[in-house]
Formats: sequence, structure tokens, C-alpha cells
Amino acid sequence: RPPEDYNMDVTSYDQIRRGTYDIHARVKDMNVNGVLGSLCFPSFPQFCGQLFSRAEDKDLGMVMLQAYNDWHIDEWCGSYPGRFIPLAIPPIWDPDLMAREVHRVAKKGCHAVTFSEDPSQLGWPSLHSEHWDPFYKACVDEGMIIALHIGSSSVIPMLTDAPLDVMITLTPLNLFQTAANLIWSPVLKRFPDLRFALSEGGIGWLPYFLERIDYVYERHRFWTHQQFGDMLPSQKARENFTFCFIDDKAGVAARDRIGIDSITWECDYPHSDSSWPQSPEALTKHFDATISDEEINKITHRNAMEAFRYDPFAHRPKEQSTVAALRAEAEGVSTTGID
Repeated sequence: RPPEDYNMDVTSYDQIRRGTYDIHARVKDMNVNGVLGSLCFPSFPQFCGQLFSRAEDKDLGMVMLQAYNDWHIDEWCGSYPGRFIPLAIPPIWDPDLMAREVHRVAKKGCHAVTFSEDPSQLGWPSLHSEHWDPFYKACVDEGMIIALHIGSSSVIPMLTDAPLDVMITLTPLNLFQTAANLIWSPVLKRFPDLRFALSEGGIGWLPYFLERIDYVYERHRFWTHQQFGDMLPSQKARENFTFCFIDDKAGVAARDRIGIDSITWECDYPHSDSSWPQSPEALTKHFDATISDEEINKITHRNAMEAFRYDPFAHRPKEQSTVAALRAEAEGVSTTGID
């Protein structure tokens, strides 16, 4: 829908674009947008599976969660090999079960798992707690990245009478707090190879964030007893975090201060922040004469391929994966309405 048609009205399936729920239509919508690969977060189960965690019968909740993961990996992603990055939901109510599910889906070729940006807001222990260690260890053992989506705590700090614009503006900054909690947490001391993707958090805030954590470390580590060995906190953040943006010209302009190897782009289809069906054109506006082809390749696909252990070119030649080639396959696909 065009922005002028956005609203809070109840929507039925016949009022939304088929690509939001039909895998074949989704691939057509990816092609018309010039997008090769996609990672899809859960919608009705919520970003980290809160729906399943609320089941009174946890055995039933586990059955439903695994059914979702199997459908997502085998049917949704499996229908078009190389076009989708599988993302599993963990049973957040039991860290040992979380670990087992990580191992189970890893055997199916899944290398990413979702989690909450702040589980304490959902009634679980905080990110700092050893409670989550079985889950973290399993992720390290399997080389699995943990994706933290904005809003996955189901809370956005704002005044009770604030306009909706405040919520929409502040949502990405939840991950500023998450990143600060993780970088100072003992978690990364216990699991130095644990990796997180800060999904949809933007990158424009990162130069200050990275500067700030180094400033705090240099001034206060002696009495807070923080230790990062021979590196600075900012270096550790670049090493363990992948930062994701939709539209962030300020962040791309500051890519040298952020670290080009940590930046990935996303289009957010089918949500209202998405640049679909003109994502390549929207992204190109971020690039000026100072950016190199190598940097563009890292932002658009190479960093994501490394972070998510994803190789689309094992299934599809590069020459068939360009924006022009993908759009050629989408001839006749309407980009208006719900077709």
C-alpha cells in the first residue's frame, strides 16, 4: 500500500498482498524488487515465539513450536533453495530445551535463531543471567547467530500519552540498550565467539555508541572491573555484532567509523518501513562517489552471507542474481494493490 493508505484497521487475507503469506508469490515479489535472499521473522508467533511460550501446556507449546520450525525450514525456505535464510524459534521458557532445539534445527541446515532483545520484559531472566548459558553454548557449538529483532521485548519505553510517531521513532533504539547490555555483560566473556544480529536497529546511532563504550571503558574500568584484554569494547562489538539497516544515510556515510564488515542492509518487506518495490533505487541513494564496489558488495550481500552462513550462489549463478536478472524473471508481476 502507499503510505497514504496506512491505517490501524483490521485486515483480512483478501486485503493484503499474497506475497506476505504465499511462498511462490513471495519469490515473485522478491524478484520484482531485485532481492535475491530473504530472512523471515515469525509474525503470528511473535518475534521470539512469545505465543508458544504462553501456552499453559508446555508440551503442546513445544509441539507447535517445532511444527512451526519444521514448516519454516522445510516448506517455506525449502521450496526455493538459496532464496531464503532459515530462522528458528527457540522455546524461550526452558534454556535446556532451547539448546536441544538449536542442535535439532542445525542438523536441518538452519544457522540462525531468534531471541528477545530484553527477555526480562517478558518475565524471564535478563540477558546477563547465566540462566541462558545452555542456549548460548549451543549457539556457539553450532556456529549459529542469534537475531534480536526490534520489538522482541514487546515493550517500547515511551510516555503513556505519546503519539504513535514516538513509538515508531524509538523502536530501533531498543537495540542501543540491548547492545550496551551485551557488550558489558559477562555473557561475551563466557562465550567470546557468541554472535548477535541487531535486526532492523539501524546504524546511524553506532558511531556515538562505539565511541561512548570506549570512553566509559577507558575512564571507568578500574572501578567497574571490566576487562577486554588487548582490545577495546568497540572492537569486541564489531567482532560479535552484525548491524542491520533499512534506510540510514547517516549510518552509511559513517561506515568507516562503524566498520564496514559489520553492516548489512535489509528491505523489511512486507512491513510499512519497507522500500519495496524500489529497494535498489532507495539503497543507491545512500551511495556517493566515495563508496567502493567492495563496500557495496559487503553491505548488500557479502556480510550477510558470512554472518548467516548463507551461500545463494551454490544454488544460482551470480549472473542470474543481479537486480536486472531478477526483475527480468518478474515480468508481469504487479507492484500495485494486493495481486
